[in-house]
Amino acid sequence: MAAPVTQSPAELSLWWNTLPPELLKPIGSPLPGDTTADIAIVGAGYTGLWTAYYLLKSDPALRVAIVEANYAGFGASGRNGGWVSALFPAGLNALARASSRSDTVRMKRAMFETVTEIGRVATAHAWDIEWEQGGTVVLARTPLQLESARAEIADYRSWGFGEDDYALLNANEAKARVNATDVLGATFTPHCAAINPARLVRNLARTVVSMGARLYEETPVTAIEPGVLRTASGSVRAEVIVRATEGYTPSLTGEKRTLAPFYSLMLATEPLSESLWKTIGLQSRETFSDGRHLIIYGQRTADGRIAFGGRGAPYFYGSKITAAQDRNPQVHAGLWRVLTDLFPAISDTRVTHTWGGPLGIARDWWASCGFDRNTGLAWAGGYVGDGVATTNLAGRTLTELITGAPMGAGDLTSLPWVNHRSPKWEPEPMRWLATNLALRAITSADEIENRTGRPSRRAAFLARKTGD
Repeated sequence: MAAPVTQSPAELSLWWNTLPPELLKPIGSPLPGDTTADIAIVGAGYTGLWTAYYLLKSDPALRVAIVEANYAGFGASGRNGGWVSALFPAGLNALARASSRSDTVRMKRAMFETVTEIGRVATAHAWDIEWEQGGTVVLARTPLQLESARAEIADYRSWGFGEDDYALLNANEAKARVNATDVLGATFTPHCAAINPARLVRNLARTVVSMGARLYEETPVTAIEPGVLRTASGSVRAEVIVRATEGYTPSLTGEKRTLAPFYSLMLATEPLSESLWKTIGLQSRETFSDGRHLIIYGQRTADGRIAFGGRGAPYFYGSKITAAQDRNPQVHAGLWRVLTDLFPAISDTRVTHTWGGPLGIARDWWASCGFDRNTGLAWAGGYVGDGVATTNLAGRTLTELITGAPMGAGDLTSLPWVNHRSPKWEPEPMRWLATNLALRAITSADEIENRTGRPSRRAAFLARKTGD
């Protein structure tokens, strides 16, 4: 893995900037030299930490070593939108084509249960992660978006999901939850909680270390091989090695085309007055979005801000990742325009934080996890921004794959995403050209639909190429 990116925690996100002092204290230390373990994990984000957590729950005697290039929660785990959601990047039809309808429904219900599981673990350990399960509202703000929302709910009904899982809201019902402009209706699912993601990852890291895991921070991994991971300061030999590096995966030797790092950027307002909140809604801290193609996402934070983000940042040639790419004035200005279009009442509100970071995307837009017993190599990732909950499912699934110990009802190891192998990304410059052309196409698809009132063909084409 590349050399660590030197950024102080306060620079990373609103979430890091507002952590209590006890969660900012160092948790690990650099690898002092060669060592051994039963299981070595590369990456101290959600994936690596949840995997360590469930491994040690299944067998407290396991010697688990976690090796992190920066510090626990440095990557997407401490910078995301704070949605503990049941979203999964591959659509139901794509999952069914690779498995069966029954396994697809089982996968979706496993995601529902994962939201509950994270809340259960947080409560059991008394983690204050600012959890509130207000569900997700996806607004329909144009006739086309309303038509799409109706079709989505009808599709869920065809899979056997009822009103308790997905509901269609009329305009008044939607505005009662999220009082945005131009609302014609919405979809609603209760399977999402708003959290402070940095609180989750830091509490999880501290708990895992207290359970006996060794956390080596500021130790970039240069190569992963069967039975050994290598760093500049020493090697860790282990029977099983887990790659849990998400958007930073391309910096590992031999993994340049496994996942592509795409940037998602965010901003946060100052805390809003109660009178503004009465105008806006979000009284249950619902997470919110709308039906446009270029993804946006937001939440009401526990301290009364709006944290809001979206896509739109370019893909950088060669899968380059730098601290400078975390902030893009043009993209952040665009996010502010979208947010104030949704809620004009906040137009005079200050933006106090801007940030961003890379997430990992596989060539076919599938998240996956798996374990090769012949090599002892395991992996999980490619969450396309849906990783806050999916990482927990990954940790439990990898534990079942590695140890054979069941992690609850049902067999997680037979879910459709397990041992899925995504194709490699194209070499440069084709990867750079294709991804940035796709970004331009999806942006223009929204513009075309808003102007013409007709569905965009390019959006339909891209949906077929991105896991739907």
